Amino acid sequence: MTDDSTSELVPRAPAAVERDHAPSNRRHLAFLAMGIVAGALGLGIVSGIRVRSAADTSLRQATAAAAITPVNVVSPQAGAPTLEIRLPGTTQAFTDTAIFARTSGYVKGWYFDIGAHVKQGQLLAEIESPEVDQQLQQARADLATAQANLRQAQITADRWWALLQSDSVSKQETDQAMSALSAMKATVESNTANVRRLEQLQGFEKIYAPFDGVITARNVDIGVLINAGATPSTGRELFHMAAIHTLRVFVAVPEIYSRAARPGTGATLTFDEYPGRSFPGKLVRTANAIDLTSRTLLVEVDVDNPGGELLPGAYAFVHFKLPAQVATVTVPANALLFRAEGLRVAVVRNGQAELVPVTIGRDYGATVEIRAGLAPTDQVILSPSDSLTTGTRVRIANAPTPTPR
Repeated sequence: MTDDSTSELVPRAPAAVERDHAPSNRRHLAFLAMGIVAGALGLGIVSGIRVRSAADTSLRQATAAAAITPVNVVSPQAGAPTLEIRLPGTTQAFTDTAIFARTSGYVKGWYFDIGAHVKQGQLLAEIESPEVDQQLQQARADLATAQANLRQAQITADRWWALLQSDSVSKQETDQAMSALSAMKATVESNTANVRRLEQLQGFEKIYAPFDGVITARNVDIGVLINAGATPSTGRELFHMAAIHTLRVFVAVPEIYSRAARPGTGATLTFDEYPGRSFPGKLVRTANAIDLTSRTLLVEVDVDNPGGELLPGAYAFVHFKLPAQVATVTVPANALLFRAEGLRVAVVRNGQAELVPVTIGRDYGATVEIRAGLAPTDQVILSPSDSLTTGTRVRIANAPTPTPR
């Protein structure tokens, strides 16, 4: 028993101890290596998951961004406090007359050609009408005969009236003499009227200027046969005259501005042949009725032309300055959408497109005036697609720019 306990108390040699710990170290190292491998695998898996998640997120963002329509916008420009309407018109002579002959014959001579300025009463041409001259001569002879018969009837009537006072003749015979006197007076009046008629026809052999103006056409020459009573549709006019000291311009004003088009309103006229110049005019009268076809009000503008610079028939632009009745803005014409429910304009609000109804005023060509539906702070979409609807998500691709006038 003593030997056993003594042997247990004796310490082991170091080699034996190392042999006991070697398997334990190897197992520890194996577990450590497995942990490292597992950690590396876990990190790889986590990293892969993160990369895939980031790719999915990026794809979703790209898809969502692609689904938002990029648009270009413009800011409407506020209208001016006073409006200037620029409307086309054609100048017309204040008085424009075609001159025809009132007697038949041949042209004896003419004294003014086109472009000549003539005064009222000046002789323009002469016509030879021998038939009228002969008829006048005959009428005067008939008048002289009737006047001689009238004198004889007057003597007879006076004689019979004096004899009736002494009961030398009957009342019946006296009444016959008085009736013959009355008939002869009527014959004289008839012949006198015929002489006056022929004298007037003879007077029409001379063509006079009816007013101060300019000859714009001459359609006759010496020896040309002229027919009396000719009209623009049945005959030839001798001359055409125009009074150009004042010109008329008839302008069709849109109905929306008809209330401001009142007689006395000032106007300015411009002409292509006079660049940089303007001519003052005045609105003198209106038709007081809206044309059912064009929905416009016909107005007349008169412009003084003492020097004759302006010519009738010229194309003119008439500028009216009218006070604005409502606040207006202008937008490009390509911003308009024509839909079945009416005219629309697309604007960006809260990242979405919204179609708003508008009322247009004047059309400037590249731009249009909007009288209702828009404000200067709106962002108007340029060239919107026909498929654009209210609620469509949009993205502004440019900074808003003011609308050019």
